[in-house]
Amino acid sequence: MTRRQSGLLLHVTSLPSPFGIGDLGPGAHAFVDYLARAGQTLWQVLPLVPPGYGHSPYASPSTFAADELLVSPERLIEDGLLSSGDLAGAPDFPAERVAFGAVETYKRALLDLAYARWRDGDAAHLSEDYIRFCNEHVDWLDRYALFAALKVAHGGVEWIEWPAPLARREESALIEAAHEHAGAMDRVRFGQFMFWRQWEALHDYARTRGVRILGDLPIYVAFDSADVWAHQGMFRLDASGRPTHVAGVPPDYFSETGQRWGNPLYRWDDMEADGFSWWRRRFAHTASLVDLVRLDHFRGLEAYWSVPASEPTAITGEWEKAPGEALIRALEAESGSPLPMVAEDLGIITPEVTALMDRFSLAGMAVLQFAFGSGAANSFLPHTYRPRLAAYTGTHDNNTFQGWWNEEATPEEREHARAYLHLDHCTDSPARAAVRAVMGSVAGTVVTPMQDVLGLGAETRMNTPGTVSDENWAWRVREDQFTDESAAWLRSLTELYNRGPLAPEAR
Repeated sequence: MTRRQSGLLLHVTSLPSPFGIGDLGPGAHAFVDYLARAGQTLWQVLPLVPPGYGHSPYASPSTFAADELLVSPERLIEDGLLSSGDLAGAPDFPAERVAFGAVETYKRALLDLAYARWRDGDAAHLSEDYIRFCNEHVDWLDRYALFAALKVAHGGVEWIEWPAPLARREESALIEAAHEHAGAMDRVRFGQFMFWRQWEALHDYARTRGVRILGDLPIYVAFDSADVWAHQGMFRLDASGRPTHVAGVPPDYFSETGQRWGNPLYRWDDMEADGFSWWRRRFAHTASLVDLVRLDHFRGLEAYWSVPASEPTAITGEWEKAPGEALIRALEAESGSPLPMVAEDLGIITPEVTALMDRFSLAGMAVLQFAFGSGAANSFLPHTYRPRLAAYTGTHDNNTFQGWWNEEATPEEREHARAYLHLDHCTDSPARAAVRAVMGSVAGTVVTPMQDVLGLGAETRMNTPGTVSDENWAWRVREDQFTDESAAWLRSLTELYNRGPLAPEAR
């Protein structure tokens, strides 16, 4: 990542759509057009996987599967699997929030209808593509399809609660289950195929508009996932199949008690012994979907916070070493080139983590919201940045900048930010001044949440770490907010600070 570049952070679920949740249809293409009008060359999305507990894309039942609720009904009409009449009488969904329960009921019914027509022979022109998709992704698709079918058949309980032969993956039980649930498994494959078909079309369109997609890969996977169920020997589980130690981070600027994520930890020794085969497949799979990858919690590849599963918080734990260098070398050998990766290096970062990033020339992150109130040496202040860096006004885990200014900043932080951002000497709002500050820095990459471009408040925050709420992950932008004024303002900054599509190599 050597060019000066900039882009926007907006998850697919947050896009405008008449169907209660952002999808891969016209609203996504309109956002790509907005990015191009604004001179932006990056679109950062959150993990594209099915959401898990609390609607979080960071607690997914699969690290390989995609969220079929992102499939566009309008694109299904184009493929001959739905009619415009099928979309008549849709619920009156809120335009600015995802109503998760109602959306799931409505869109799953549409996908069931489309699948029934597909099964009956409609859209036969897609048959060859479907067969090719199933063959190319067989290493994860069949496991996920069976896992998803069994989850439904057992009322949604964790896989550890299934009958022991299925939980232990006894071969005879798996064969019988695959036969019994063959129809449900094919319905899962169909949803995955339609996502991939629509995503590839959107990704191709973004390329034609000069926009690259920055994806997100969480370092850990959820316990109640097809990944852990299918690969139990790769995780630190006890004899009953439950985690002995779980992932998290110690207390930091996000939380006084740390964050106990609850993900099972890897058996790194075993993974290294087989050449990190699962990780190689996982990274290659993600890289096939996007142009760049943000690896969430990169510091866990050098050392990770191990919390006994019996502990209610992340306060009690210990640092344990991970084979980060060996893993990255294996991933590079698989891809045949340096990794197109941003390392999320927020939190407690040691010289060893920095050295690992430097060894592979990986860009780290800086978040402007963490910059104020502690003096001029704070490494999140733009004057301390370096070219190999991705700078943000905030992330999906932060309040919006305006929300932080209004509700969270201490008087000392606000006074420092006011002086640093020249707020007494310009007409910019705090959010727009923040965008200007990171855009003008030497950081090679700048990513701004869409909320900060629009100057929106705390009510549009995407996620509050450590909480489970229907407010998390629910914010949506309206299409009328893709204004010419905001695009022109953002383009002017992009051109002023040489971050446009034709920006020369950074030096």
